[in-house]
Amino acid sequence: MADHAQHEAGRRCGRQARGTAGAKLSEDSTQAELDVEPKAEPDLESGRLLFARPCRFFYAAQRLDQLPTPDLPEIAFAGRSNVGKSTLINALTGHTALARASSQPGRTKQLNFFSLDDRLGLVDMPGYGYAQAARAVKEDWQGLMFDFLRGRPTLRRVLLLMDSRIEAKASDEAAMRLFDRAAVIFQLVLTKSDALRPAALAAKQAATLALGRRHAAAHPEVITTSSQTGAGIAELRATLAKLATPA
Repeated sequence: MADHAQHEAGRRCGRQARGTAGAKLSEDSTQAELDVEPKAEPDLESGRLLFARPCRFFYAAQRLDQLPTPDLPEIAFAGRSNVGKSTLINALTGHTALARASSQPGRTKQLNFFSLDDRLGLVDMPGYGYAQAARAVKEDWQGLMFDFLRGRPTLRRVLLLMDSRIEAKASDEAAMRLFDRAAVIFQLVLTKSDALRPAALAAKQAATLALGRRHAAAHPEVITTSSQTGAGIAELRATLAKLATPA
């Protein structure tokens, strides 16, 4: 799609492209442009092969001055606490405990970095929106996230995970506005889709597409996943493989 190509061209220009990150969804975008396109078999195979390769945790940072040297293209995973970020990373990479969820939601404050075959970096970001987290902690997370997003030249995309079972929260909307301000492309990914009946899931997908259209930095495709059934995992792998360093 033209909008998608513009997004990627801007991102390849690195940090200078942040100001125009651009290629945003136009107001006259049609519903057809926002519908999920079937992935071609070669793309699905490329995604399968990449995510079959070794993936390892290699770094954790709680402050910007602790960040590893930017070299690989990176994909960040963001979302509310308990949305399933660690579970999705494990499902994508075929591991059971590569990414570990905190036993106490709202406690994890660090950015965890993983290297997939030395071709793609995966970044597990702190969860946000946990009701019992102190205001100061939540503000600290937002500051860390924003500074990371706007200052990381190798960041190709943020996957913003949303629980299929619940409505979008004010914290989700705040995160999207933060991505808009940082001029970083984000893509909405629905998790836990196995919990919904087909009609309810279709309604959720339509609502999520409409939500994305209201934000300038949103990627036009929403991917629906289930780490339990494997739904959408191959499609998400194919999408991310296109952003990796070529083999």
